[in-house]
Amino acid sequence: MKRREFITLLGGAAAAWPLAARAQQAERMRRFGVLMNRVADDPEAQARLKALVQGLQQLGWVEGRNVRMDVRWTAGIADHVYRHAAELVALMPDVILADGAVGVSALQGATRSVPIIFVAVPDPVGAGFVKSLARPGGNTTGFTAFEYAIAAKWLELLKEIAPSLTRAAVLRDPTIAAGIGQFAAIQAVGPIAMELSVIDLRDADAIEQDVAEFARGSNGGLIVTVGPFGANHPNVITTLADRYKLPAVYPFRYFVGVGGLMSYGPDLVSQFRPAAGYVDRILKGERPADLPVQAPTKYELVINLKTAKALGLDMPATVLARADEVIE
Repeated sequence: MKRREFITLLGGAAAAWPLAARAQQAERMRRFGVLMNRVADDPEAQARLKALVQGLQQLGWVEGRNVRMDVRWTAGIADHVYRHAAELVALMPDVILADGAVGVSALQGATRSVPIIFVAVPDPVGAGFVKSLARPGGNTTGFTAFEYAIAAKWLELLKEIAPSLTRAAVLRDPTIAAGIGQFAAIQAVGPIAMELSVIDLRDADAIEQDVAEFARGSNGGLIVTVGPFGANHPNVITTLADRYKLPAVYPFRYFVGVGGLMSYGPDLVSQFRPAAGYVDRILKGERPADLPVQAPTKYELVINLKTAKALGLDMPATVLARADEVIE
């Protein structure tokens, strides 16, 4: 082979090498696990997953082309959470997203190496998921739902819309840190102006019995805290509040969408878009330990005037003026 022909061949091959490498890299399929703490046909869950998928698509990650999503639905059932968490870890994904604190706990029990991104977790530091909000450390980071102090605001709102109330039943899940923390925040301000009691959110029949017993007294209302049961059965709680004519304040808008009176809390669907950004950054080589935990930037007050009318409540003008959305 002549020297000139050899140089030409070598140059062409050298030029082809980075192109081939880039093509191989572009075609590499990444694996992404999603652990959803709801039933698959739940509208709120579908809205969250849709926001996540759209966020990933905007960043160039397309299902079936360069990423494979493995989604598991737990319906808020503890056994399902731990089983599906183990299944996802066994698939050896590049990153896993967890919706809710129970899912994070299950995933951390299954792996300390696979990156985990959480959404809708109230107190990740107190729960031991991260070392601090600014420097999470370990393999986990994500987006908080709120601080426990917001629970005191729910009591204030209940008293504001129904000043004659002297009793409040707090519906909470005592088996999770969030259930304990939210009730503690309410207790911190409650005893001065309100007699507090608790109703455990575990079983629908037991909840109805407890609500019926509470409703036998006068001047009572409900505060519904965050937990897996409420997330998967919002209509159970709102129906009971309506049946027993109890004013109630809820943590999220989807309760109001199924007939609840009022909610105050963050729009969790909107958190799944920036969560897609964290997935993208981890898939591109960043570590969860270096990505700070982010908190909500906006809280929404939503009121259902139809429900207020059915309860015989005249919603104060001061509350209506602060509302982000009024359903009539």
